[in-house]
Formats: sequence, C-alpha cells, structure tokens
Amino acid sequence: MQINIYPSEQEAGRRAAQKGADAIDAAIKARGEASVILATGASQFEVLDALVEMPGIDWSCVTVFHLDEYIGIEATHSASFIRYLKERFLVRVPAVKYFVAINGYADDIDVEIERISGKASQYDIDVAFVGIGENGHLAFNDPPADFETDAPFIRVELDKKCRTQQSNEGWFPTLEDVPRQAISMSIKQITKSATIICTVPDERKAQAVKAALEGEITNLCPASVLQTHANTFFFLDTAAARLLRKTAG
Repeated sequence: MQINIYPSEQEAGRRAAQKGADAIDAAIKARGEASVILATGASQFEVLDALVEMPGIDWSCVTVFHLDEYIGIEATHSASFIRYLKERFLVRVPAVKYFVAINGYADDIDVEIERISGKASQYDIDVAFVGIGENGHLAFNDPPADFETDAPFIRVELDKKCRTQQSNEGWFPTLEDVPRQAISMSIKQITKSATIICTVPDERKAQAVKAALEGEITNLCPASVLQTHANTFFFLDTAAARLLRKTAG
C-alpha cells in the first residue's frame, strides 16, 4: 500500500481522481473497456468533482458499480446512493457503458442481492474508489465485518456509530430515520479490485485511519484489510492523517 498526505481535502481528492483516471485509461487501452466501483458519502465529494473533469476518459467503455445502498429507501430519497451518483457523477459525464445500480427498495432483497452479485461475478474490477467510515467500516461492512464470505454482495446490519455518522453528516434528519440494514459489496469482492483508491479527509476520521493503516488486521476495523492489498493507494488530508506515525510514500 502507499500513503499519500496532502494539505487539503481538495488536493487529496484531486490526486486520488488522477490516480484512478490513469488506471481506468490504462485498462481501456489494454482491453478496450474498464470496470470501476464508486463510493459515495461526504468523503468522495472532491474525488468525484475532480474525476468528472479528467480529460481523455472514454466513459462509453466504462462499467460502473456502486458499493452499497440502504435497504428500504427509494432511489429518489435524498440519502439514496443511486441518487447521489446520478447527481454527482452520471449526469456530469458522457454516458457510461453500464451502471449497475443496487435497488435497496426491491420487493425481495434476497433476489436483488442475487441479481447484482451475478452481475459483479461477470466483471474484473479495475479500480475501486472507496473511503473509510468513522467506525472503520469499508463500504457498509461494519465491525465485526465478514472477512470470509465469497458472496459479492451481502445484507448487512448497520451499527449505531455508522448510523450516527450518517445522521451527523445531514443525510437523515435524526438517528432514528437512518435505516438499520443495507446491501453492501463484501470485503472479499472489494479486495479483488486490481487497484484500490482510498480517500479519507477530515479530522473525525483520524482514529479510524490510524487503526486501518497502522493497527492489526482485524474485522473489528474492516478497512484494515486494505493493508493486505499491494495496489492500494491512500489519499489523506493532514487532518485525517494527524495520528499516523508514517509519512507520505
């Protein structure tokens, strides 16, 4: 893994987008297509803003997955990750080859998980853009995360710290409004990605960043699994990196 620290959230996001764009472009040149995973949430604002401005990416060759979605909210809900990606990414780039959307409002969630897992199994992911939650989660794999399942997508329970973060960030009016379950890409599926771009800004993430990058590899800090992935690149601002012993590399 490589740790990169920048003085601002904007610079960290821009550098993360550039690294990801280079990997996307390389995949298209090598195979004629690329597959990417896009994370959502506040940590990805600057990344996506920079990514849509990157010149030269042939988005018509790119299949896009997203990491997770709440169970029980419609795609029009203000906190829906489908809506987030449509507004912050999809409407701002030329049409992508395919957007694999997770329907958290499906009548049968188990059937929906089977459907999107089948889609994911058909692709080798070139680039995964991810973040780290305040509780150390990776996607919505809250601690203690399932490190063993081979299923590409799974149903997960959201812990109180995760739900509190979503409320505090303004996605929901109160803690009680935050769904208690979600569909999430699994840990093993995320780590199958050829390149992982992990962007984490903000001082409130500093403890989770330290545990993920310098702590033991444990499902109690799910993002710590990224230590095992040689082609993971961390893009941090100085606030998120303030507790680290290591320097940029």
